[in-house]
Amino acid sequence: MSDTLKTTISTVKRGLKRAQYDVTTAHQIIDATLLCHIGQQMNGQVFVTPTCHWREGDYLYWHAHSKARNTHGAVKEAQKVCINICELDGLVLARSAFHHSVNYRSVTLFGVPESIEDYAEKVRHFELFVNKVSPNRWSKLRPVTEQEVLATGLVRIKIDEASVKLRAEGVIDDAEDMDWPVWAGVVPLTKHWQAPAQDAAQTIDYPNPEMPNAK
Repeated sequence: MSDTLKTTISTVKRGLKRAQYDVTTAHQIIDATLLCHIGQQMNGQVFVTPTCHWREGDYLYWHAHSKARNTHGAVKEAQKVCINICELDGLVLARSAFHHSVNYRSVTLFGVPESIEDYAEKVRHFELFVNKVSPNRWSKLRPVTEQEVLATGLVRIKIDEASVKLRAEGVIDDAEDMDWPVWAGVVPLTKHWQAPAQDAAQTIDYPNPEMPNAK
């Protein structure tokens, strides 16, 4: 795999100084997040579908119902999809409305989805996904059934055409605005998991689940 994800399509046109194309940074953002948005076009209509994702090696994976638009439909159409993953890290409050911004980490990927049909491979990837959501949980669950596996579509795209955009800095104001009498700075955003709330239908207390490191 190339060490750059830059192609004609993935080249950023605006905000060039915030753009990156290195594989390592893209993988880090993909692994640190749980939710992506998949954009695709079918019959002349654009659709955007939010879903959870995971990565193994050079591939980004997602799942849905076997007949869903973003699995079955995406493979059937054999058209490129555009996937965005973005995390908000803070509000940048400037001295002027024009220079307000946000700190963020974002990856935009392009690729033609391919379906994973091998039964054992599907089960292996469902395990990877569940354990990303809650580490080591798969082995504690009721075993998956054949009907469940067949009813779930699994697709992937290769991570070889993408762009990363990042902002992780303070206020950038015009020199003539520096004495304007308003608070300026960054309001950081941090997210954390709250204490798990056990299902009311359970009559026995079980250990709390392990939560992912995604933020």
